Amino acid sequence: MQPWWIALQFLSSLPVRLPGMPTPQQMGRSVVCYPLVGGLFGLLLWGASALLHGAPAPLQAALLLSLWVALSGALHLDGLADSADAWLGGFGDRERTLQIMKDPRSGPIAVVTLVLVLLLKFCAVWVLLERDAGAWLLLAPVLGRAALLALLLSTPYVRQGGLGAVLAEHLPRQQARWVLLGCAALVLLLGGTTALWALVWLAIAFALLRRAMCQRLGGTTGDTAGALLELLELVCVVVLALCL
Repeated sequence: MQPWWIALQFLSSLPVRLPGMPTPQQMGRSVVCYPLVGGLFGLLLWGASALLHGAPAPLQAALLLSLWVALSGALHLDGLADSADAWLGGFGDRERTLQIMKDPRSGPIAVVTLVLVLLLKFCAVWVLLERDAGAWLLLAPVLGRAALLALLLSTPYVRQGGLGAVLAEHLPRQQARWVLLGCAALVLLLGGTTALWALVWLAIAFALLRRAMCQRLGGTTGDTAGALLELLELVCVVVLALCL
């Protein structure tokens, strides 16, 4: 159970307290639990949508999106903001891009990116609620965090000595592959054709974003991993809103 608690503490704002500092091996094993953390988020969002049933759909969507952001403590939105600033301000230069990502300040492009992503996610959630499809909110958090697992499994981590480097180095790769296959199979089993379309578009988006990271940076960082998660969650809910 230790890897699960480590993953939950790292990826969520829930009040999880570990008895001590995890070892690098435990940190690496925690990565395979990331989709389970996404499943917990999805269940909480689904439960909240059921409790809010009957409220106006825009208000429901706003409250659910607020809960969604609060569950992760805006961790990945911060990575998206830093990546947006760095991608524009880096002018294609690797070192400048990495330097900008370390700056805690957010520029106009970061603010605009966050507003657009949250607005699109809000509208997609609104559409799902109007179609009584709140159960589909389970899908995006699971697949978004499974994408983190796939990213660390397939992509070099470019900042040496950081937490991400420890996660990538000690990730149990064979187990991670089985977890990814299991996630895909379960999603297809429960979601059918609609879930298949979501997986296809997520795979395309993942490949394009990973390619951009590798071309600019030679791999991924914690910020670009957070950006990937946020953008893939957005792709997922938008595809579901269009398909259902």
